[in-house]
Formats: sequence, structure tokens, C-alpha cells
Amino acid sequence: MAAIAVFLVSMDGTMLFAAFSALRVGFAQATPADLSWVLNAYTVVYAAMLIPSGGLADRHGRKKVFLGGVALFVGASMACGLANSVDWLVAARVLQALGAALLTPASLSLVLAAFPITQRAVAVSLWGAVGGLAAAVGPSLGSFVVAALGWQWAFYLNLPVGMFALWRGARLLTETKQQTVGRPLDVVGMVLLIAGIGALALAIVQAESPAWSRQALLGALGIAGVCLIGFVVWARSTVAPLMDLRLFHNRTYSYVNLATLSFGIAFSMMFFAFFFYMSAIWKYPLPLAGLAMMPGPLLVVPTAALSGRVASRYGHRPLLLIGCLVYALSGLWFLLVPGLEPAYLTRWLPGMLLSGLGVGLVMPSLAGAAVSRLSADHYAVGSAVNQAVRQIGSVMGVALTVLLLGSPHLQRADFDSVYLCHIGLALLTAALCIPVKTLPVAARTRIPDER
Repeated sequence: MAAIAVFLVSMDGTMLFAAFSALRVGFAQATPADLSWVLNAYTVVYAAMLIPSGGLADRHGRKKVFLGGVALFVGASMACGLANSVDWLVAARVLQALGAALLTPASLSLVLAAFPITQRAVAVSLWGAVGGLAAAVGPSLGSFVVAALGWQWAFYLNLPVGMFALWRGARLLTETKQQTVGRPLDVVGMVLLIAGIGALALAIVQAESPAWSRQALLGALGIAGVCLIGFVVWARSTVAPLMDLRLFHNRTYSYVNLATLSFGIAFSMMFFAFFFYMSAIWKYPLPLAGLAMMPGPLLVVPTAALSGRVASRYGHRPLLLIGCLVYALSGLWFLLVPGLEPAYLTRWLPGMLLSGLGVGLVMPSLAGAAVSRLSADHYAVGSAVNQAVRQIGSVMGVALTVLLLGSPHLQRADFDSVYLCHIGLALLTAALCIPVKTLPVAARTRIPDER
């Protein structure tokens, strides 16, 4: 049930890129800047609320927070489909993002609590693979659904699956929570963290907006810096902080989060450059481009299932290093092989298969390595930090791709810089994964500050 809900959230985060043109037709009176908030409001709220939501789940019960998040996500999806104005749609997307942020860290902590230590690597790999697959499938499925039924069905699709997850989750999931539930909620820390991450995400997504001046962007970055520094100072001084900073005493946890940031940027760049290339260079219509992308994502789940079994015996580092190198090779393929004339089977498909294999090895392994040495009391908040970092990386990747490929008259040579970044970020991720140590340790209590 946890995986089903995460699939919906991850798919919804990318499906609207396929529905954006339909939204412009449906809301003809709205400007592109207004419609951009249908995407950006979700991104900013989701990134800002992940870590506070993890703290809420740890303190007040993972099942309770998970089911509340699913219910809010389903209700907000209905409101999105019924929206008759852009303001209504943006407000519903904010609620949808809040529901997604509540259920995501709680879902992973429920998965971790349900499996013995020896099986957690496999379980987390599959959980991460579901999210990666859904994010990649979103535009493909969205292009067909929107073309056939209209943009509203990009949201209505969530209703039956979400209701099923809610019903089965209420019946089958077991409540787990942190032992120290009597501690008060750190409201000051929550406000500082939401303001800091929210301002940072906002500055990134508006970096290329003509409506935002350089001074406004610098102001948003300044607010982000002040709030995040204030959060660290507060967390070090208060008795019951929202996030225990001892999490970062773990060298592996720190490096995994840095690697997650770099790979999140690389994944988004590859993902969006694909659609730019298909539409601008090969002139594929959107449904055909969505179909052309499917082979890569289809490799993610079986690869993750196999990699989880390997990680349970040998740790995550070998998988991360091999996966990053494979992903770098996919970038090299796209840099050197595809030309101006469409030749999908011989000039694009091999690169897609390499990228799917690389994502299947790296993305679930990063999620698994991030929580592999956490105590049960920190499952939700620890995974929430990792997911928030990945989300910020995704936002940065989108912004960078738009910066590099924002010309209305794209040429083949314009993509070289994107693929060079793709290769460089994959190699940087590999370097950051060298210090990662998650070799299985039998019958040992795992604590946040384990080195």
C-alpha cells in the first residue's frame, strides 16, 4: 500500500509536464507565468514540507500520518480536476503537495518497520524503484490520457488508486511511532525549515522567470540562507529539535545526501532533454515521444529488485559506483550518437536502456543507503531529508535544462552542453559514493551517529 501511494505521488509530479499544453488551452485567459505556478507551487510546497512531515510521522504515528496524507492527496486531486480557474487549481495543487509530503516519508518508515534487517535492502530498493519508475512513466502516461480524455484526467486518475490505498492501508498497516512521543513539536524549527527550503526552491524555479528581478531572486536566496542557518543554530540549542542533527554525524548519510543532490540534477536533465530533443530535433508528437521513453523506465523495477538482493549481501557502494558509470555512459551515447534524422532503434534505444539500467541501480540504492544506518526512531525524518534533497536536485536540473535549452530554435549542437553536464554529474555522484559504507551488520542496533 505504501508503494502504491508513492507511485501516485511520483507520477503526479511529472505527469503535468505532458498536460501543460492542454492547460494553456483550457485556461486561455491565463498567462504562461500564471500556469507555471500549477507546477511550481506543488514543487515548492512538497520540497519544503518533506522534513517537517517526517518529524510529524516519527512523533505522532507513521500509519496515522500516512493515511492522512493519502486522504488529503486524493481530495486535493478531485479539487484539481474540478478547478474552473487557475487560482483554484494552484490552491488545490498546494493541498495536493502537502498530502504528498505527509505520506512520502511515512510510507518508507512503514516499509522499514515491516521488514527484518536482512530484507530491508531489497524492500527499500523496490520502494525507491517504484518512485523512479512512476516519475519516468508520468509524462508517457500523461500524454495519452490528456490527449484522449482531457487535462482533468491527469488528476482523476489518482482517485480510484488512492482510495484503494487508503482502504487497504487502514486495514493492513500497523502503527509505529518514535518512543519519545511525549516531546513537544518543534514549531520554531518547523517554521524556519519550511521558510528556508521554500525560499530556496522558489528562487530556483523562478531563476529564468522574466517576472522576477535579480534583486528578488537574491532576496529569496538571502531569506533561504538566513532561515536555514537559523534552523541549524536552533536545532543545536533546543532540547527537542524537529530534526536531530546527529543524523549528519554519520559520514555515509552525509555523502549519500550529497550524491542524491547531484544525481537528482542529472536525472532531471536527462529526463527533460529527452522531450526537448524528440520535439525540436526529431519532430516527434508528444504521445509518440512518451512511448519512445518507455523502455528505459521499464528496466528500473527489475534492476532495483536484483540490486536490492546484492546490497543485502555486499552493501550499496558497488551498485552505486557501477550504476553511476553506466549512467555516465548513457550520457556519452546521447552526446555522440543521435543525429538530426530519426533513427530510434539504432541511435536512441541503446542509450535509453543504459539510462534505465543506471537509474535502476543508483536511485533505489541511494534511498536504501540513506536509511541503512538509521535507528527506528529516525526512519521518517531521515528518509524525508533524503527525499527533500532529491526534490531540490530535481528542481535545479529542470532550471538548468531550461537555461541551456531555452532557445525557441534549438539546434543539435545545443544539446552537447546538457549531455556533458549529464556525464559530469554522474561521475561526481560516483565520487561522492566512494566513502559510502553500508555493509550488512548482523544483530546490531543502528544509530544515527554510527560512523
